[in-house]
Amino acid sequence: MTNTNYPSATPTTQPQRSSNSKNIVIGLLAVALLGSWAYFLMKINRSDKEILSKTEEGVHYMSQRDSLESLYKFTLDKYDSVSVSNNDLSGKLTGKQSEITKLKGEISSILRKKNATASELSRAKTLIEELNTKITTLEADVARLTGENQVLTTEKAQLIVEKDTLTANLATTQGEKKVLEETVDVGSTFSASNIAITPVNEKSSGKEKETTTAKKVDKLVVSYNVENRIAKSGPADMYIIVTAPDGKVISTEATGGGTFTTRTDGDQTFTYKTTINYEPGTRQNIQVPLVQDKFQTGDYKIQVYHNGFKIGEGVRTLKKGGLFS
Repeated sequence: MTNTNYPSATPTTQPQRSSNSKNIVIGLLAVALLGSWAYFLMKINRSDKEILSKTEEGVHYMSQRDSLESLYKFTLDKYDSVSVSNNDLSGKLTGKQSEITKLKGEISSILRKKNATASELSRAKTLIEELNTKITTLEADVARLTGENQVLTTEKAQLIVEKDTLTANLATTQGEKKVLEETVDVGSTFSASNIAITPVNEKSSGKEKETTTAKKVDKLVVSYNVENRIAKSGPADMYIIVTAPDGKVISTEATGGGTFTTRTDGDQTFTYKTTINYEPGTRQNIQVPLVQDKFQTGDYKIQVYHNGFKIGEGVRTLKKGGLFS
């Protein structure tokens, strides 16, 4: 083999193959780098979208909650403006107020939750709408009942005035009635006439003889007529007072004496009481005997009372009597 300084004509292929492999590796690395950048960019883009979505959801959630709280506050303010202070109205609206109180409790319970769900907020919105409707109805009921109460108050005031007028008229009527009754009562008092006091001596034969000698008198017979046109029919009491010459009223157990009240002379002691059955419009004669063991000489005074009034009186004198009397 001959050595020469000239280059060989046959090409060497090993260095070229090494260069191609390097290029392939570089290309693969470039592709991988680009792919990783694309992946990261895509992931970043997706995260940004998720963050934006979550942010939008949070904003919507807070906006919805704020809106509900504002709406609820407005509804409560409306309720406060129609709150019922009148006890009478409150009694009539107890059922509706109880329903409103129940709704308020449920709504407040939801809105107090920091992490209330969308479903719960939706429920709160529905309840607020229902609450608003009930408050509107309550407002109308309050207005209606207030109007009715005002009418009733006016009617009551009118009735009170009418009652006072009737009471005054009744008092006047009763006063007039009382005056009339008193007038009729006074007017129904008997009038007495023909009062006579007859001293009587009773003989052993049974015959009676009038006498003026005191020691011969066995009884005094008081007689008089009574009449009245307006007096009612029925029993009527009359009181007889006999005053002896010594100034003392004769009143004993035997005569049935006692005391009675007069309209003009106060309480008086009477000798006896007689009761007659009177018939209106008639003149009736009354005779009452006064029997005693002994009569005094002097004047015997007789007074007759009916209905508290003295209707007649008379005096009869009994003498001592002489030797041949």
